[in-house]
Amino acid sequence: MNTVKTVRELRAAVARARSEGKRIGLAPTMGNLHSGHAALITKAAQRADFVVATIFVNPLQFGPNEDLATYPRTLAADQEKLLQAGCHLLFTPSVEEMYPHGMNDQTIVSVPVLSEGLCGASRPGHFDGVATVVSKLFNMVQPDLAVFGEKDFQQLTVIRALVRDLNMPIQIIGEPTVRDSDGLALSSRNGYLTPEQRAIAPNLYQVITRIGAAIRGGDRDFAQLLETGKRDLAAKGLRPDYLEVREAAQLRPATAEDTDLVILAAAFLGTTRLIDNLHLTKD
Repeated sequence: MNTVKTVRELRAAVARARSEGKRIGLAPTMGNLHSGHAALITKAAQRADFVVATIFVNPLQFGPNEDLATYPRTLAADQEKLLQAGCHLLFTPSVEEMYPHGMNDQTIVSVPVLSEGLCGASRPGHFDGVATVVSKLFNMVQPDLAVFGEKDFQQLTVIRALVRDLNMPIQIIGEPTVRDSDGLALSSRNGYLTPEQRAIAPNLYQVITRIGAAIRGGDRDFAQLLETGKRDLAAKGLRPDYLEVREAAQLRPATAEDTDLVILAAAFLGTTRLIDNLHLTKD
């Protein structure tokens, strides 16, 4: 696996692979990799001949009071995990390489409606930062396919819309959420949790799983299910940010007639914000 830091080196390496007839797969990350990230690389390697991973902690998607400065940077360990998962090329640009004219004058890519509400309400501007950096990476790599985790369901939906609306010839593949043995969705931010908080954290998935079971069983009173779920989260020591049932494709509030649903949740445990979701189809 080669590691490059400049767009010029990145494009040259990808061009060589493409000249050999190879199909290019991309897996963008912010580093501090875990088994969920490895699953993205594995999926890309199954679908493509040449896998590019990126590690870039993107300032444009962090709010003023978020953890940009403290977000873990673990490049050496990340490189080993990527190599084992089947990555061929790693791109680790600096902020100056990604935003050579600064971020204040940077063209911003915005996906309306889908970026609003849920995490978009709690993190204003976050999805503009995501859509912008992903657009830049897509233009730099020009992959045939790109893999993103389903844990960040709203992000995945935004990226699908971005590719569709801007006519990008890229297949977007969602990789199912990887969980720890107790159900907690793997996340780089789980490392912020104290041992006591880590023991509480799986309750987020347990609550949305109970809501999902009720919906599958025929319960259509979403408002009551969500109100009970929020009380359950609070009783376990989690501070709900949101807990909602949405129609999965457009992320609009679900109705009793919808059959493709997603339960989305975010909650604080101390200062750590956890997100999770459950995608389900009901008869």
